[in-house]
Amino acid sequence: MLGTVNAIVLRAANAQSESINSQVQSVKRRANGYRNRARIRGPIMFHLGGLDLYPNPLLHSKP
Repeated sequence: MLGTVNAIVLRAANAQSESINSQVQSVKRRANGYRNRARIRGPIMFHLGGLDLYPNPLLHSKP
C-alpha cells in the first residue's frame, strides 16, 4: 500500500523500463537462430546502445 501511495505522490512510473524491455524482446524475436544464449547479448547491446553500423573513420583512426 505504501508503494502505491509513493508512486502516486511522486508520479513515478516504470514506462521507461517497460519500453527497454519491449525493445529487448523485439531483438530476441528477430535473432531466433542463436543456439548459445550468451551470444544474444551482443546484438541487444548493439541495437539498444545507439551504435552506428558505419562509424566515422576520422574519429576512429589510429595515430
